[in-house]
Amino acid sequence: MADVVSEGAAERRTGPPRAEIALEAIRADPAAPDRLRRTLEQALVFAGAALAALYAPTEGRLLRLVDSAGAPRTLYGLRDDYPLDGDSPVAAAHRAGRPVWLSPRDLTGAADPPARRTPPGDVHLAVLPVRDGTGGCLLAVREHPGGFGPDDRACLHLVADAVALLAPAVTAEDGKPHPNAFSLAMDTGRVEVGDEILDLFGTGRADFDGRVETLLGLTVPEDLPSLMSVVEADHMSIGDRELEFRVLQPTGPPRWLRLRGRLLPGGASRAARLVGTVTDASSLRDEVTDVSRVQRLATALATARTVGDVSQAVVAALRKPLRADRIALAELENDRLVVTVLDPPEPDAWPELWQLEWRAEWPDAPVRAMPTLAAALREGRARIWPAGTALEPALAEVGPGGLGVLPLSAGGRTAGVCLIGWDEPHEFRPDERALLTAFAGLAGQALTRARAFDAEHELVGMLQRQLLPRRLPELPGGIAVARYLPATAGLEVGGDWYDVIPLPEHHVALVIGDVQGHSAAAATLMGQMRTALRAYAAEGHPPDVVVSHANRLLMELETDLFVTCCYVDVDMEDGTAWCVRAGHPPPVLRHPDGSTEIAEADGGPPLGVVTRAEFPMTPLRLVPGAVVVLTTDGLVESAGLDIDTGLDRLARALSAADPAHLGLVADALLGGAHRGDDVALLLMRYDGMAVKPLREGWTVWRVPEAARQARRFTRRTLRAWGVSAHTLDAALLVVSELVTNALVHTDGRVRLDLTLVNHRLRVAVTDTSPRSPVKPTSLGWEATGGRGILLVEAVSQAWGTVPVSGGKQVWSELTATG
Repeated sequence: MADVVSEGAAERRTGPPRAEIALEAIRADPAAPDRLRRTLEQALVFAGAALAALYAPTEGRLLRLVDSAGAPRTLYGLRDDYPLDGDSPVAAAHRAGRPVWLSPRDLTGAADPPARRTPPGDVHLAVLPVRDGTGGCLLAVREHPGGFGPDDRACLHLVADAVALLAPAVTAEDGKPHPNAFSLAMDTGRVEVGDEILDLFGTGRADFDGRVETLLGLTVPEDLPSLMSVVEADHMSIGDRELEFRVLQPTGPPRWLRLRGRLLPGGASRAARLVGTVTDASSLRDEVTDVSRVQRLATALATARTVGDVSQAVVAALRKPLRADRIALAELENDRLVVTVLDPPEPDAWPELWQLEWRAEWPDAPVRAMPTLAAALREGRARIWPAGTALEPALAEVGPGGLGVLPLSAGGRTAGVCLIGWDEPHEFRPDERALLTAFAGLAGQALTRARAFDAEHELVGMLQRQLLPRRLPELPGGIAVARYLPATAGLEVGGDWYDVIPLPEHHVALVIGDVQGHSAAAATLMGQMRTALRAYAAEGHPPDVVVSHANRLLMELETDLFVTCCYVDVDMEDGTAWCVRAGHPPPVLRHPDGSTEIAEADGGPPLGVVTRAEFPMTPLRLVPGAVVVLTTDGLVESAGLDIDTGLDRLARALSAADPAHLGLVADALLGGAHRGDDVALLLMRYDGMAVKPLREGWTVWRVPEAARQARRFTRRTLRAWGVSAHTLDAALLVVSELVTNALVHTDGRVRLDLTLVNHRLRVAVTDTSPRSPVKPTSLGWEATGGRGILLVEAVSQAWGTVPVSGGKQVWSELTATG
């Protein structure tokens, strides 16, 4: 049996004659519905176009879209209309009366490009005048490095000629509708319909009052929601729509109808209108034409973003129409087929070799074990083998009644392969072979795009994960959880972040922020601001100073972006907290009784807007069992939801949640996210410390007996706390050394603080010098200094130094025994 060549020479040589036969068949059936759409579809099959569209002139000096077939125009950014006197290729072809052929380089450098955005690298554009005296143009788009070849161009000329013959049947911009066409005014609901549509709805011209509601009342109630989504302007964007619905009949089952419509934008003197056709779909529902299959697959693949989406679209388009028993689609990576979808998904439905290679959800099939498949992939040719063909078991068992192998190629390389198998002997018709060839080209291009999307998506996800905390710290007297959801639209990394910063003396800082925009610059700035806030907090500054320092830093960075944030410093010992807001939504509190409160916290401007901004602190009071929720505006604000309503909704959801399982609470709150923007969410439940620390402090005066007074204070305090004599002796040695070092090597105020909690004694000496003590690497017998730090290290469980408000604090921890 002869091979089918994917995008090969055989199709090229026979393309124009076959296209002429197909177009003649459409012209020979004047009663056929959607003749214009079907004619445009021939450009998809015989010229390799991804999109074909017809533009016609209007009285408003525009070339306006009449109809299109193939991929959505939004994929290439094509407009609904172009000025007749503009520099677009559509207008140029209309004025000159001759075809315009544009390469990717021509499209990029055009003064008035046909698209609102830069097209993909391999996109070629063709615009052919329609020779019917009206000056319309046929526009075709092809994604292929070679563009439109000679045979492709010949096919497009045939399609343009066929469109010219159909032009009288095309609905005029302001003319009377064709018998199966309609025109609906979106502001009044008045609709002009052709006689054929009234017949399909089972009503006469005399009984029709011109209201769209009258026709909707004749439909099956279950189909009304989908119809209303089309005929209501608020739920429909500019562009094409297609759906099928049912109308009630006096006797028998409901009749299936198909609506194809396009929303035309309104102007200063005219409201927006929905125009289109309604045809009888009863005879088309079980037997769809091959061209329609190609068109539907092209539409599905145009919106498929990931490799998984492409795979599912191919399976949905092929298995049922071809009555195949199994379909596999896989990416080609080196010498292995990385399977992306199997239908059916059960392992026992596939060859034994595939079951042995099963790794997780799908197997990785080795190409080396299937030499026949490897040869087909090297040649880049679609192959079809009937029942009984001698093949290796790994292939023969996929389709014992017939097997199709479609290499999915794009840009001169093979991106993957699709296997289609039948259990019973299957006869491959010529039209079925052509259908598979067209499918292979479309799927190959979509798979290449999806692979690039998945790779970029993974890169973006990895960058986002690196910029956010890997894990949250354990908190004394509380628990914190966080969630981050990226936006569903686009691939750019977001600027939302959260952080939990442990601070001395059982304080913790809860931080959440949002950098303006979604870009690499926003992500970089987010990382800088998160690091800056953490550093300023570690220096011991109060919350308002931390935020003020971050604002000053952002102003010095001279960026055009601004940042909002909310910073909450919580004392985990007594439940007091201070909140500072910089243009960010306020915290939401849930009290133990289930009541909620949106904290009335005064706020300052976003960071990076005003150099000398004020950031007031607002006190918060937490009792054991209270929950603090911080979030970004992506959760509480959207185009259709103001922030006050969003905060109220968040507060109600928080009130209904069970704070015992904080992770489940976070997941429940994210259930209402609109996902048009990033969402960061941070929750902390305050439980209160089971054992509160014992604290005492002493201001060390610079007098000759300062060290002796500090030791006396330490001895008296630790005896009152019941600390053992062994621990007391070690603590006195540490106090003596640290206080003496502070008095000798620094100026200004010196303070001694003692803290006892859970059998851990902390001795801390604070001074005004930022210089940390340096432990000597070696000491000779003649050295007179440096031994003090070594003694502190010897008797301590741990010791260190931290910056505190321009100075430092040297601390030591000892195990206290009673």
